[in-house]
Amino acid sequence: MRAYSFLDTQASISGPGAVNLQLGAGSGNSEEGVTVAPAEDKNVMTTGADGQAMHTLVAATTGLLTFRFLKTSPINAKLQAMYDLQSSSSRFWGQNVIVVTNTGLGDYHSGQACAFKKKPEIVYDKAGAMIEWQFDVQSLVSVLGAS
Repeated sequence: MRAYSFLDTQASISGPGAVNLQLGAGSGNSEEGVTVAPAEDKNVMTTGADGQAMHTLVAATTGLLTFRFLKTSPINAKLQAMYDLQSSSSRFWGQNVIVVTNTGLGDYHSGQACAFKKKPEIVYDKAGAMIEWQFDVQSLVSVLGAS
């Protein structure tokens, strides 16, 4: 078995307003880190009137990438500047490319045609909350390394 460390997790975003902006280890990630998730189920099961079922393979490769940073991370200001630029015109929207890797495990995730899902919620609380940035992904390709 291999060992795991978030220190081996690297991520970057390139798009209007930034080239190769680092979002992985060393960028002020909160404890909750990074999440790579499909946007929808790959299967739809339909049950007929007689109780028989049909499986449908959904062709979509859409996804959701979530990055969480400490409130004090300078990455938040850089992502906010990207968001402001990209949301100013449709010609800038949905053009981000995001790559997430974990070199220790050999994992690789590539998101093409990514758009900010929304402006993040900002919380001012006792301990200093995290800021969560989410991206809708048109095409998400994931390869998990050998264990």
